[in-house]
Amino acid sequence: MNRVAYSLLASAVALALTACNGDDGATGAAGPAGEQGDAGINGTNGSDGQNGVNGQNGVDGTTGKSGTNGGSGLIRIATVPAGAEVTGLHLTREGDLFFNIQHPNDANTEVDSFNQKTYHTGTVGVLSGVNFNELPRNIVSSAVPHSDSALEQQTVVSAVGQYQILGQTGDTFAGLNEKSLPGGLGVIYGISSKQEIIKNNMPDFNGFVPAGENTGYLFTNWEDYPGGMSRLKMSKATNGTWSVEEAMMVDFDSVKGTAANCFGSVSPWGTPLTSEEWIVDSKVDTTTNPAWNKPTDISSRLENFRQFLAPEFPNPYRYGYIAEVQNPATDTPDVVKHFTIGRYEHENSVVMPDRRTVYSSQDDTGGVLFKFIADQPEDLSSGTLYGAKLTQDAGLSDPAVTGFDIEWVELASNTNSQIETWIAQYDDVTSADYVEGQTSYLSVADVQAWVDGKATYPTVAEGGGPITAGKPMDDRVAFLESRQAARLKGATAEWRKLEGISINHDRVLEAITGQDVIANEIVEKAYMYIGIADLDSTMTDGEGDMQLSARVKDCGGVYRASIDSNYNLTRIEPVVMGGTYRSSLTGAERCDVNQLSQPDNVIVMRDGRILIGEDGFQENNTLWMYDPQSK
Repeated sequence: MNRVAYSLLASAVALALTACNGDDGATGAAGPAGEQGDAGINGTNGSDGQNGVNGQNGVDGTTGKSGTNGGSGLIRIATVPAGAEVTGLHLTREGDLFFNIQHPNDANTEVDSFNQKTYHTGTVGVLSGVNFNELPRNIVSSAVPHSDSALEQQTVVSAVGQYQILGQTGDTFAGLNEKSLPGGLGVIYGISSKQEIIKNNMPDFNGFVPAGENTGYLFTNWEDYPGGMSRLKMSKATNGTWSVEEAMMVDFDSVKGTAANCFGSVSPWGTPLTSEEWIVDSKVDTTTNPAWNKPTDISSRLENFRQFLAPEFPNPYRYGYIAEVQNPATDTPDVVKHFTIGRYEHENSVVMPDRRTVYSSQDDTGGVLFKFIADQPEDLSSGTLYGAKLTQDAGLSDPAVTGFDIEWVELASNTNSQIETWIAQYDDVTSADYVEGQTSYLSVADVQAWVDGKATYPTVAEGGGPITAGKPMDDRVAFLESRQAARLKGATAEWRKLEGISINHDRVLEAITGQDVIANEIVEKAYMYIGIADLDSTMTDGEGDMQLSARVKDCGGVYRASIDSNYNLTRIEPVVMGGTYRSSLTGAERCDVNQLSQPDNVIVMRDGRILIGEDGFQENNTLWMYDPQSK
């Protein structure tokens, strides 16, 4: 009852107030701020967003120029014992460097501590424990052997690796197997007599033919009359040292032997090419020496050769070629002389990556640079022979800066089989046919008649040889007397001791085809390198196509030749020349011991540096490494 009354009273009061609509009262003062509440708990992290898409690579910048080496760019990799040449430079694809010690002093008595042998005879070896494909550019030169140190002067001193002897003249390798050499390494026997003719002290070219991982066959030339080639089957241990497993001398009897086997190369298809050098016996303006078959006028070397062939008399036109060792890994390799590449004093030949184009150097006074193009790849038995015609840079004569443009003079095309039929016509010439003042062989008159396009060869009375006198003209002179054929056709026959020529096959292949053969960077330009032992005589006589000054003279130098897209050499330029000084004691000019002295063989490394072996005047000849980027 009371709750109802109070409710009615409250409602009445509220209604009355609303009806009055009075002014609002003043706002009261703000109360004090409340205390800070506790912080809320952090929420959980959200999920990671997805990675953004990579941006595009920027355009590559241009390659900077290669830095230059300090000094001359020459590094002395090794010196060889007193009296020796550095020969047989060969660098394998795996970076193994072989080289030989040719005819060291037989008085050398110091013992090499690594090999426990002396260097008093011809030696074949390798720089073991070093990969030349990975050789840094900051190598420090080995020292010049001290004049008071017999050990340094009579052994091999090297900046890298350790020179390991693989074999020396006369080594029999007894106990290896049935292929051991009872007569010894470098020993040559008569074809019919089977008697020892010569114990060769002059190892030259080396060529390695792989037969599997860290194993293969090392072929070595032996340069004398008669010549030869050895084959060592070898394997390499993990520490880089080599072991000989088989040894043999290659049988050249099927081609009536070889003579003065000098430098060489291994073809792109894996066959050694050996070069016959100084048996040709011609001069600047002559053909084969008319005294070749004179009964009493013979050198001891030619007499050795006569004994080697006896009772057969040697036919000079069977010697002076490039011989290819085919099926090189078999028990009886086949030997083919390529008459197509011409007869002259071959230093060595190099086959280009097209497997058809071959360049060959003539090591003589008044020599020619030759080119041969085979009709088919990997078959050198037929093709066309050319000689280089040089045009010297106008207004220049200093060998250090003077280059030459090249044109090629075509000589003739033919086959081994046809040329051999011409050669065989001289097989029956003996000492009984010798006539004083005449020649039993081709003459300069014969070559000139061929150049002039005559229908027949001249008669003996006109200066021709008796075999061809009055006979219909053919192209035999181009292949049997190649220097005179090239000279009289207009090629340059003025080089003086044109020595080793070399390319790095992979670098040339990259430069010509654009294929990435070696590394990540394509080689844009590659060269053939050319060693010249002397820059004098026909190169400096002020006549003909080559008219250089005699500033570096007997010290020689290295050139390089540009290669176009057809593997054609188009220009030759100097790379590094030897340096001379005048002796204060004698007044005579000498080659500086810290510069080149008669470079003989040249090898191109994968990175473009070159290795140079000396055949010079120094007490200890040097194996150099040169960086062309240092120029």
